[in-house]
Amino acid sequence: MRTTSSTLTLANWWDHFLARWGVNRSGHRVEPGLYALGDPTPDSPVLVTANYTLSFDALRSALRNTDAYLLVLDTEGINVWCAAGKGTFGTEELGHRIEATELAGIVRHRELILPQLGAPGVNAHEVQRGSGFSVKYGPVRAADLEAYLAAGEAAPEMRRVRFGLLDRVLLMPVELVHVFWPTMGVALLLWLAAGGLFAAGLVSAVAAGVVLFPILLPWIPTRDFTSKGFVLGGTVCTPFALTLLPWKQGGLAWIGPAWAGAFLLMALPVAGFLALNFTGSTPFTSRTGVRREIQKYTRPMAAMLGGGMILLIALIVIGLVSER
Repeated sequence: MRTTSSTLTLANWWDHFLARWGVNRSGHRVEPGLYALGDPTPDSPVLVTANYTLSFDALRSALRNTDAYLLVLDTEGINVWCAAGKGTFGTEELGHRIEATELAGIVRHRELILPQLGAPGVNAHEVQRGSGFSVKYGPVRAADLEAYLAAGEAAPEMRRVRFGLLDRVLLMPVELVHVFWPTMGVALLLWLAAGGLFAAGLVSAVAAGVVLFPILLPWIPTRDFTSKGFVLGGTVCTPFALTLLPWKQGGLAWIGPAWAGAFLLMALPVAGFLALNFTGSTPFTSRTGVRREIQKYTRPMAAMLGGGMILLIALIVIGLVSER
């Protein structure tokens, strides 16, 4: 059994910063197993968490006045909510960790306190049948744990899942890191082939999906995330499309609208896809809902992007021919 404290060090905060920016994304983990926080006794509570450093640190730093045991599951460095959806924060791993740590010989009681957002991955009846430990679900946020432990139950407000502006903004850096270099590479190619305005429009579409979408999510009309991305992408990209309308090549009047159409056909699915990708970061969605949305929009987005690329190539060829 390892020991830990509720005090976060400078190294912990640096680790959190790197994790937020997606640096060594799979490396932010602690060793799974049992940890003694403070000076626990055989009657102290046992709280279960993931071995993602941000999850582990949020739990222990919230228990400044509590002696407890922390049972850390091997979630492969993934947070509780995502790991519950993937199955790593689940019944099998919980049962294995209870047995591996010989928890039954360390505490007198037979009760485990799990985070509420871990519930989708755990079958409480199977855990009790296999290990003898009953499962209780604590509050959504670690900050409410000490009040929960003192009261012995969660107040209704502690059960409420929030996903406010700050929560959404905190997710933006890692998404920005993922799309930055691919976006710059494609933008450079578009700048060389189609001009700076076309490239700037693509960057704006990406910014709409990665930066503006998390901020404006609750206020964008429509229900599906992808259609929300279309709405936001269309709002941001329409000025670029209007600027492309007057373009002329070889005296052809339809060239400008064709350039605008090619741009929108490429930009809208980019913003829509990035918005759809955000479903994995928010508690607003369900797995079945996300699955339906993927099935509904993937082919139309692929068709739009493919059509836009074909039209763009055709326009570039027409431009080269008209210059001769």
